[in-house]
Amino acid sequence: MSSASFDISPDLGKYTTTDFWFSDGNVVLLAGNVAFKVHRGQLVRHSDIFHDMFSLPQPASEEGQGLIDGCPWVELHDDPSDVLHLLRALYDGLYFVKPTAGDFCSISAVLRLSNKYLIEHLRQRCLSRLETDWPTTLAAWDKREQQATVEGRYNPREHFAHPVLVIQLAAELNLEHILAAAFYDLARYGPRKIAAGATNMPHLLPATIARCKARAGGPTGAGDALRLTRGDLRATFVGREAAQRFLARFIDAELAGRGIAPGCANRAQAGGHHCRESYYFVMLNLLRSVGGIASGRDADPLFSLAQAVEMLSRTDFSDGTRQCGLRICAACKEDFALSVARARREAWALIPVWFGLKGDSDPVQSAPTAEGEKAKKEVQA
Repeated sequence: MSSASFDISPDLGKYTTTDFWFSDGNVVLLAGNVAFKVHRGQLVRHSDIFHDMFSLPQPASEEGQGLIDGCPWVELHDDPSDVLHLLRALYDGLYFVKPTAGDFCSISAVLRLSNKYLIEHLRQRCLSRLETDWPTTLAAWDKREQQATVEGRYNPREHFAHPVLVIQLAAELNLEHILAAAFYDLARYGPRKIAAGATNMPHLLPATIARCKARAGGPTGAGDALRLTRGDLRATFVGREAAQRFLARFIDAELAGRGIAPGCANRAQAGGHHCRESYYFVMLNLLRSVGGIASGRDADPLFSLAQAVEMLSRTDFSDGTRQCGLRICAACKEDFALSVARARREAWALIPVWFGLKGDSDPVQSAPTAEGEKAKKEVQA
């Protein structure tokens, strides 16, 4: 950041101006090829950095020299789109009436510069939104997923930024706590789509996209996608495999040959045949989620496990002639639901391990604790 009152003023004709060019402004900010004429007091009020900078005595100059449009000027070595978003936040506030993926452009810009210029209230506002979109608790993740499902259609990219963008921002600004959710979200894509990166970024300006691409070390052309670094790409694939293996082990430990609950109401009917049959049906459906056979939610054990419990209460299955539900008793249903809830908590705790964010000798081998081994061998008729 360079300061004002130089002997020779920059030629304003070489700069683009925006709606942040106030006739009563008293300082000009230059960022790239864009000029902003704003109010010194507005900057000083919110930023200790600007306060200290403007407190420095300025060298005397002859009338009109070292000024732009009659004002001292400051050169900021920041992306002009970032500066524009910061000024909008300072003047108009940072509000998200209906949160969408497009908000990421302003969130990332304001967070980047509020870190740099020590504007704490904007920094906290941006972090709060990022932590809502990329949570650190299972309950918050489930709420996020519900938000992304509208009238039965799941479309997270309408509501949340592409995870490749989030991973890049987290690496740039040391936001390690949101990385686990971002990697998990990305790993639910198929391998080809993961490797392809983010191709649709309509809300980001070209300069911002180019900077992100350069940071990733990949091609920076206008038609090139924003891809992960090699290290992050490897972590995503390793984590994806670990998530699938977790679900496969859950099926083996908690469903394959699962015994009926101690209080099974169907015990007298062929040793709980209806409940065992229900477990088998759930197992067949869960197997479709291993290896990406099920469409739309590949490699997503948190979703698959939740769906397994929901299957037990659904009444829209068909026996060939009519719609019906599974004939599992309440005791066996509750017993299985407890196993699923435990496994989902374990999966959430393991996500940072799967993606190499927490140490583990072999993240792919991480699996649910097999309390279900006891259950599956328990209570034979």
